[in-house]
Amino acid sequence: MTWNDNNKNPWSGSNQTPPELEKVIKDFKNKFDGLFNNKKLSSAGTSKIPSRGGFKYILILVLLVWLLSGIYIIDPAEKGVVLRFGAFQEETSQGPHWHIPYPIETLNRINVEQVRTAEIGYRNVVNNNRRFGGNVSSESLMLTKDENMIEAKFAIQYRINDVQAYLFNVANPDTTLRHVSESAIRQVVGQNTMDYILTEGRANIADNIKEKSQNLLDKYKTGLLITTVNMQDAQPPEQVQSAFSDAVKAREDKQRLINEAQTYANDILPKSRGKAARMLEESKAYKSEMISKSEGEASRFKQILAEYEKAPKVTRERLYRETMENVLASTSKVVVDSKANSMMYLPIDKLINARQINTQESSTQHNNQGGNVREIFRNRGAR
Repeated sequence: MTWNDNNKNPWSGSNQTPPELEKVIKDFKNKFDGLFNNKKLSSAGTSKIPSRGGFKYILILVLLVWLLSGIYIIDPAEKGVVLRFGAFQEETSQGPHWHIPYPIETLNRINVEQVRTAEIGYRNVVNNNRRFGGNVSSESLMLTKDENMIEAKFAIQYRINDVQAYLFNVANPDTTLRHVSESAIRQVVGQNTMDYILTEGRANIADNIKEKSQNLLDKYKTGLLITTVNMQDAQPPEQVQSAFSDAVKAREDKQRLINEAQTYANDILPKSRGKAARMLEESKAYKSEMISKSEGEASRFKQILAEYEKAPKVTRERLYRETMENVLASTSKVVVDSKANSMMYLPIDKLINARQINTQESSTQHNNQGGNVREIFRNRGAR
């Protein structure tokens, strides 16, 4: 029994049971093959015309396939943008989703995590797995603040921050970013001198370019976010490269001589300061020694004076003997009592040598302690 017999349900009878699944599948297969199998022809050579029930199964199958084509999966690094007749409908994140299939709705996949690169002033060309860099003079040649020409190359890395703005606000966001970056680069380079750009200002210039470019992109609502700006190379034009190299070499020689002079100054100044401090300490020590010695002699003189007033004769005799002892101690003469009867042997040569050695050592020590300081003060007094 078919679906078309008297427009009745074949399973509506009270005493009938539903057909088995294998029979239903077999009937569906036979009807489907009857539409496309050219081997089943009648004896008159005419093809078999499919029934109305076969068209219904085909229509249901096509509709099912069409609906299933709307299933899609978004990767973690992507964003999905669904358009209905070309107008924005919704934005989807990672995971499985479904939209009305084409031609009603279409899907655009945008990788928002991919870091893209815009090359300003040069182009990298890959040929046979080899990378070649080419200079673009129209982009790299710029004028600095001090009216010098410079060739600067920049690599700008960016990614998509807002997919809806990226697709609908600007016709070509990537080209817009290149134009905005070139404008910001020329503005920043024109505000700085050539020496500053080539030496210590590279990082600061890259930060200024990033800030100005991002402000313009946000103003245009491009949906792009600049991550980094790198100055790949900056140098004078090729025509003046040799002269600039000479100037750089002269500047390096100047800096080298300055460093050598600074090193010599750092070496000699501490020594001079140490020597001056040592001389000051020696003069203070000599001053303290002379004062103490004078005070001691004055005190000893007062004590002798007191004793002299008590016993003048004894004091004179003691002073005489002490003086003679000091005088004779530095001479080579030996005094012998003529009234003595015993024979005395004296090693005169050894006594003489011993006295000379003692005298030289004492004089040397005394000269080492105060001689240098006295000589310094005498020379200053003479000047």
